[in-house]
Amino acid sequence: MDLLTALRAHRIVAIVRGDDADGALRTVLTLAEEHIPLIEVSLSGRDALDVIRRARAELGPAAPLGAGTVLTAQDARAAHDAGADFIVTPAVCEGITAAKELRLPVLAGVMTPTDIVAARRRGADALKIFPAAQAGGPDYLRALRGPFPGEPFVPVGGVDAEAARAYLAHGAIAVGVGSPLIGDAADGGDIEGLRARARAFLDAVAVDATGLSAAGR
Repeated sequence: MDLLTALRAHRIVAIVRGDDADGALRTVLTLAEEHIPLIEVSLSGRDALDVIRRARAELGPAAPLGAGTVLTAQDARAAHDAGADFIVTPAVCEGITAAKELRLPVLAGVMTPTDIVAARRRGADALKIFPAAQAGGPDYLRALRGPFPGEPFVPVGGVDAEAARAYLAHGAIAVGVGSPLIGDAADGGDIEGLRARARAFLDAVAVDATGLSAAGR
């Protein structure tokens, strides 16, 4: 899987973390139906590996499907075995190294300039600024892009539709979105509400023929 190309094309990673495995699976499948194909199932959710296995069986081998909250080598191996084809970490950790050994692309969690350098040395393909809102939001991204102008940043944490527009306008290649998109769907809640929010986020990150997001027009 070419993670960077997919991030640039789709501009949003949906983060599914739930207390209900069936609800989490429905959420994954609904997001795919609503044309949000980059989906991360967090290993901190209930029966997450089983959700990944079941989602892979439903979506088929070609669909992007990630595992998130990958911290250890064991996490990376288990996610790979379950069918994940990209890995997301919350920090610079051994999960990055193990995933790269498994030939899986990695969106690695960073917060500081030191983290950015360390993650890239471990082979991270893209950089997840986390938690983005608490770090300073779009202004923090703008500050990071001074010394790191070419890095592929993906802000995650507290990203609603308005923030998504701002991050993309400030040079993020994509955003990662959890509860503002998922709501209670992954806990067995409202799927129709999820569909409506998915459409709103797709509009927020839409790219026109000039290559500008809605935020940059």
